[in-house]
Amino acid sequence: MSKATQITTGRCRLSYVSVLTPKVMQDGAEKYSVTLLIPKEDTHTLDKIKRAQNAAIEEFKKKNPGKRLPAKMPTTLHDGDGLKENGDEYGPECAGCMVMSTNSKRKPVVVYSDKTPLTDEQDIYSGCYGRAVLNFYVYEHTGKIGVSAGLNGVMKVSDGEPLAGGIVTDADWDDDFEDDLI
Repeated sequence: MSKATQITTGRCRLSYVSVLTPKVMQDGAEKYSVTLLIPKEDTHTLDKIKRAQNAAIEEFKKKNPGKRLPAKMPTTLHDGDGLKENGDEYGPECAGCMVMSTNSKRKPVVVYSDKTPLTDEQDIYSGCYGRAVLNFYVYEHTGKIGVSAGLNGVMKVSDGEPLAGGIVTDADWDDDFEDDLI
């Protein structure tokens, strides 16, 4: 890993969050993962991503001289206003954002904005806002080659509207039911 391939994102929305407990992927491997919804207006982060992707490609070329790469290298960064690879539309939460999935076999560092460790899974969820430390690399898998990003760390910066399910707060128990049964 070089400094040229590692970046820290700006504030983005987190989705499909599995950063404290790994999830089982399609290939059976357990990985930590998160999908980042990066606002298109955040050109600073998007420029950093492009530079890191290009640096990863250059590093790959140096290590693999003569290896032929696709003219348009596939990446995990996609337009949330477009269509997924399978032709489906992205969800409404992706509108106006670039969408990037990232994962790691190793557990990422997960912290609050004051840099103290975040260990409660209920505190980091799909819909909250955060930043991520990513390392870009070129992958070769089952005949496909492209650029992806490893997940090194996640910082939760603020709460947000949950994207699925919900979060129960103390106020949710303040209703008109009588709990005292005789």
